[in-house]
Amino acid sequence: MKHRIVVLGAGYAGTHVAGNLARRLSPVDIEITVVNVEPDFVERLRLHQLATGQKIAAPKLADVFGGTGIRLRLARVSAVDPERQVVAVADADAGGEIGYDTLVYALGSHGNDCGVPGVAEYAFDIAARPSALRLRERLDSLGRRSECGRVLVVGDGLTGIETATEIAESRPGLSVALVARGELGARLSAGARSHLRQACDRLGITVLEHTSVEAVEATRVLCADGTVLASDATVWTAGFAVSPIAAASGLEVTGNGQIVVDRTMRSVSHPNVYAAGDSAYAIGDNGQPLPMSCASAGYTGMQAIEAIVGRLTGHKIANTKLGYPGNHISLGRRDGILQMVDDEAQAKPRYVGGRKAARVKAGILKTSLWAVSHPTFGLPKRRHRLAAVPDASRRTDGRVVA
Repeated sequence: MKHRIVVLGAGYAGTHVAGNLARRLSPVDIEITVVNVEPDFVERLRLHQLATGQKIAAPKLADVFGGTGIRLRLARVSAVDPERQVVAVADADAGGEIGYDTLVYALGSHGNDCGVPGVAEYAFDIAARPSALRLRERLDSLGRRSECGRVLVVGDGLTGIETATEIAESRPGLSVALVARGELGARLSAGARSHLRQACDRLGITVLEHTSVEAVEATRVLCADGTVLASDATVWTAGFAVSPIAAASGLEVTGNGQIVVDRTMRSVSHPNVYAAGDSAYAIGDNGQPLPMSCASAGYTGMQAIEAIVGRLTGHKIANTKLGYPGNHISLGRRDGILQMVDDEAQAKPRYVGGRKAARVKAGILKTSLWAVSHPTFGLPKRRHRLAAVPDASRRTDGRVVA
């Protein structure tokens, strides 16, 4: 039997890993299945644009993987059983189980309500396409009202900053406020923080610093200091969380549910499971955990590819770079910030702002989308045979499954 590689998730990490493995490993020895709930590739880095009514690309995964030999299974992952080496899925046909010999777990992350009451019921987020579209509908309805609609963005991380500035620029008829738990742009250099404040002033964004939200209601937000903020649309961008599936499966995970991996992205508890992207707790070259980001998805995905190819073909496994170069922040369509960081992930004094930064960010997004849409471009045509094709019917406990 062929060696079965199953990739869970077709985001930036999963798509990259699946395409590379398909080009580098011989189809004589392997079969690759990608499981994803959406039929399209979701350009997550631009969901704040989708929420404001802009059109963003959504390539069909069937087209992305066309000609690669990869099997696409449109289904939701409901469980992973690493002892039996199966994945349980649910789809329009009720679902079933998919067996694997090597599993790549790249299910990414979703919005985190942080346990704050009312977030799940009343707040919007842009962590996924359906939720971004719901926010767009709400913004549309506010735009049709005679009085000025009030939009409150909670969270001053990169997602919150990009969301607030995008809404303010695209929907100038709305009143936008940004709630920051600490100082706005605290992780940026002094110059970049100043540029960010100027951008918020230019766009008419009210910034509320050192403010903690304790509860979200339908038309207002309650703060820890007793302040009550009126809101017609509360957008929650205060953090991200991973799926509980990995923790429930028995894989070794961190307290927040990320899979603990070694330097090669291999699970420390189950050697035939690899993790990439936001799902992986990976230590970077600077000795610190890689943050949840598109850049980390690329680095961890590349390392997982090298490890899987090396182990299956008997070749030496190369250690790829595991770094974090910096932050690329869009401030609407005509402004941005490029903030590089040092080896300790601290902001360097110099930064790039303005239209040049916006053009660079747009170029990064365009390049990322093109790379996803052409997952095997530029890879060597020679496909490696497996050193010894494992008996896929034999499990780790020695039992033979019919």
